[in-house]
Amino acid sequence: MALIDESISVDRRLRMSEATAGDYIALLKPRVMSLVVFTAFVGLVAAPHSLNPFIAIVAILAIAIGAGASGALNMWYDADIDAVMKRTVNRPVPAGRVLPGEALGFGLVLSALSVMTLGVIVNWLSAALLAFTIFFYAVIYTIWLKRSTPQNIVIGGAAGAFPPVIGWAAATGTVSLESVILFLIIFLWTPPHFWALALFKADEYGRAGIPMMPNVAGEASTRKQIFAYTLLIAPVGVLPWAFGFTTAGYGIVALALGLGFIWYAWKVLVMPDSDRVMKPAKALFGYSLLYLFVIFAAYLADSVVERVLAAPGV
Repeated sequence: MALIDESISVDRRLRMSEATAGDYIALLKPRVMSLVVFTAFVGLVAAPHSLNPFIAIVAILAIAIGAGASGALNMWYDADIDAVMKRTVNRPVPAGRVLPGEALGFGLVLSALSVMTLGVIVNWLSAALLAFTIFFYAVIYTIWLKRSTPQNIVIGGAAGAFPPVIGWAAATGTVSLESVILFLIIFLWTPPHFWALALFKADEYGRAGIPMMPNVAGEASTRKQIFAYTLLIAPVGVLPWAFGFTTAGYGIVALALGLGFIWYAWKVLVMPDSDRVMKPAKALFGYSLLYLFVIFAAYLADSVVERVLAAPGV
């Protein structure tokens, strides 16, 4: 019997999975990747220097591949906790469709490919920033912070905030105050966005042993911290106009979006403890996604319109 069990164990280690192309695409976390690509594209287009269209496409593709590589590495390491959470149990690794070693190899190869492509074809500053972002997300956040501190999202949010800076660096070869403000918008947006999710997914995070803020500090403290962060992000979202980087049109949109963020966070703050459905938290989570997309879309539109109007003969 022992020989049979050992044979089965060896077979499991040596066998190849029967993953489909869709499973490998799922490893890239395409929904997260789409947001990364969009914010990187905004940084690239808003930058004062224009890239050759081919180089620009290569830059965006490399950033997208790097973001996907981060997702694959995250799924490789988090397979154990993904297996006990309802919203992640069907991911390719915990579901057994992709073997852990395959996910690791896939992520490492894509990481190297994306960084080298960006460095050789675009510039090495943007490549270095992409490499640091992948490392930060896969090692600092996933391996270290996520399982060790309720501040995991606060510090780890830096990884998701770098794409517009990378896009800016790809276009200009530099990092500017304007790109840093774009970084700050995403960085400050991350805690209220994920803590809203954590409020109505606290049981799942608890089963997985992840020290999310509601599980460690309690719901009341989390609601207060969410509100505090929205009071920070609302004015930061207006900074591009305040510094003269955009027109008043963007400023008005950003101000309205920020006030909406505060309103939804206020509804969470005063949410009765008896509300176990947590409709205000779910509404805030949905609004936060809309906020980030619209504010970056407004930034992109403002940059494009301003550049067109400034063109000779217009």
